[in-house]
Amino acid sequence: MISVHDAGPGDAGGDLAAFRQAFYGCLTARRNALFELADAVLCADGPVCSLVGLSLTVEHRRGHGALYDAVNAGAIAVSRLRQALAGVDLPRQPDGQLMLAVDVSAWLRPNADTAPDRAHCHVRGRGHGEKNQTAPGWPYSFVVALEPGRHSWVAVLDVLRLAPLDDVTAVTATQVRDLVERLRDGGRWQPGDPPILVLFDAGYDLTRLTWLLTGLPVIVIGRLRSDRVFYGPTPPPTGTR
Repeated sequence: MISVHDAGPGDAGGDLAAFRQAFYGCLTARRNALFELADAVLCADGPVCSLVGLSLTVEHRRGHGALYDAVNAGAIAVSRLRQALAGVDLPRQPDGQLMLAVDVSAWLRPNADTAPDRAHCHVRGRGHGEKNQTAPGWPYSFVVALEPGRHSWVAVLDVLRLAPLDDVTAVTATQVRDLVERLRDGGRWQPGDPPILVLFDAGYDLTRLTWLLTGLPVIVIGRLRSDRVFYGPTPPPTGTR
């Protein structure tokens, strides 16, 4: 565990320690157990396949009973955590520009018949030649900051679970707008900085999103569907009848 006294301000160790302290302050119930559980998830060797397996990591110094108690009775101040994430040092492009990406990722729950608010989530066909399908699950809207160049690492800034009856375009626009305001409050974007690039995957209504994000210092960029068709204006008549 890194303490805020282990590194000075302005370096990576100091930034990490400061965020860990801020994250600890966001935990409002069973904070010690939740904090160790978060460390265990991050430091586990390989994918996490079960909760009880996390209690065997070195970082989790409590018994497996405390782990389940943290999951069942723990609490997080989500708004405070969102503000803490918006205040960290973010990756930027060479010219200092922030680049955000927005997309939906699903936690498939096909066998959880009693799970509330499941929706039909789009999944790719598993076999050769199989078309895309849908499966019951929980779709989550993620907003991340992208690293410059070809990197798979991203900085997750916000995540929101979408309900079955949500207007996805309106909810996404509100999510991005709230995040940009938090970046302003956290000093990560100031007047005079380059506008923030916001990238959307195919399937978003880019025209409506551009309208809903009017007034924000953002540039909306989206990937178009391969079957998208654009129509130009009707040409003027060439003659009279």
